[in-house]
Amino acid sequence: MRPWIRRRTRRRLGAFALALAAGSVVYAARKPGSEVKPGFNLFSKQQDVQLGKEAAAEVRRQTHIVENRELQNYIAKIGRKLSSRPEADPQSFEYAFTLVTDKSINAFALPGGPAFVHTGLLDAAENEGQLAGVLGHEIAHVAMRHGTNQVSKANLLQIPAALASGVLGGGGGLVGQLAKLGIGLGANSILLKYSRDAESDADALGARIMSGAGYNPIEMARFFEKLEAEGGQRGPQFLSDHPNPGNRVKAVEEEIRFFPRRTYDPENSAEFTRMKALVAKLPAAPTSRAAGNAGRSGAGVIDPPSRTARTYRASTYQIAYPDNWQAFGGSAQDSVTIGPKQGIVSDQSGQAQVGYGAVLNYYTPSQRQDLAGSTNELIRNLRSTNPNMVIASQTQRRVRVGGSNALVTNLASASPFGGKETDVLVTVARPEGLFYMILVAPEREFAALNGVFDQMLQSIRFQ
Repeated sequence: MRPWIRRRTRRRLGAFALALAAGSVVYAARKPGSEVKPGFNLFSKQQDVQLGKEAAAEVRRQTHIVENRELQNYIAKIGRKLSSRPEADPQSFEYAFTLVTDKSINAFALPGGPAFVHTGLLDAAENEGQLAGVLGHEIAHVAMRHGTNQVSKANLLQIPAALASGVLGGGGGLVGQLAKLGIGLGANSILLKYSRDAESDADALGARIMSGAGYNPIEMARFFEKLEAEGGQRGPQFLSDHPNPGNRVKAVEEEIRFFPRRTYDPENSAEFTRMKALVAKLPAAPTSRAAGNAGRSGAGVIDPPSRTARTYRASTYQIAYPDNWQAFGGSAQDSVTIGPKQGIVSDQSGQAQVGYGAVLNYYTPSQRQDLAGSTNELIRNLRSTNPNMVIASQTQRRVRVGGSNALVTNLASASPFGGKETDVLVTVARPEGLFYMILVAPEREFAALNGVFDQMLQSIRFQ
C-alpha cells in the first residue's frame, strides 16, 4: 500500500454519482471581433448528436409537423445555406430544419443540430433576413454547444453517470437518462434555456454565420429588438428562453465592424411573401400528448480486477487499467469513467451511480490560481450541488502523477452497494485545465484495490 491512499471515511456524503466530472463556465467579457469559444462540457460532440436525434424524435411525437413540402423546402434551404458555413462546424453536427404548426413566435435547436421553427416565427418576420437571423442564432447555440453546456454545469455530479449508464440496459438512451435527472424537453428544459452570456455569444457567432451566408446580420438584431418591443408580461415565447443580453443592435453593429466588407445578396421578397401566405392558409395543429418511462437496473457480482492491463488513450493523456474493466464515455474522450460493468448501478430513483472504479476529466477554474486553490474550488463546486458532501480528511497530500505535481484529497460517501464508500480525489494542474481522477470503491473493499488504483495512477502519461 502506498502512502497516498488513506482509508479514512469519517462522514457521509450523498451517493457519489459517477459524474463527479464537474466544472463551471465563467464567461469573461468578450471584446467585439474576438473569438467565440465553447465552454465546459461533459458531453462529447458525438453525444450531442446522439442526444439531438433522440430528443428530435420526442419533439416530432409531441408537435405537428407542417405537411407542406414547399414550406419545408424553403426552411431547409435557408438552414442549409447557414449551417454549411465553417463557423457552424458542419463536419461535427447533423443540422436539420423542420417547420411545425404553432402560432407562438419561437424556434429552437437541439444539441447536435435538429432545429424546429414555429409557423408563428415565419408569420412575424418582416423579411427573409430576419428569419435567417433567428436560424443563424440557433445554429450558433448548436455550434457553441450551449444546451449540453447548461446541463453539464447544472448537474455536476450526475451527468457522466447518465452518459455511461447505457451499460445498465433499458436506460432509454441519453434522453431517458436525462429524464431520470429531471431534465425534460418541455419549454422549461435547461437544454433550451440559455444565459445572457450564451445569448451574447450566439448573437456574435450567429452574425458571422449570417454574414458569411450573404445575409445582413443586422436583421437578426432588429428582429430581436422588435420582439422586445412587443414584450410585456406576455411577450413572445422566444424571449423566455433567450434573455436579452443587452443592446443587441449596438452589439451586433460592433461585431460587424470586424467582418470583411461585402455586399449582401438581395433577398427574394416575392418568395418570402409567398411563404407567409402559405403559412396563413395552414390548418390549426391538433393537440397531442406523449409520455414515457425510463427503465432502471441494478448491479451484479463484481469480479476481481484482472492482473493484465489495457490502455485508454484520451486526447491529452493515457492510462492503463485492468483489461476486464471498461472505459465508458466514448473513444479518446478526456471525460471517461473506468471500471467493471457491474460497478455502475441505479439508485431507487433510477439515477446511475458509480460505486466501483475511477472517473477522469478536466475542470476549468474560474480564475488563475495555484493547484490547491483550483482543487478547493472544484470541491466547493461539487458541494454546492450536493450540500451533504463533506471532506473525510482536511489534510491534502502532494504526490507526483505523470511527471507533474499532484494533490490528493480524501472524500467519503454512502456507497450505492450499501454501507460507506471511500473516494480519493487526485488533481493535477495542466495547460488544458485542472486534470482530476476520482478513485471510488466501498470502504470495505478499498484497501484491496489500493494496488490497482496505484498502478493506474503510475501509468498516467500526459501528452
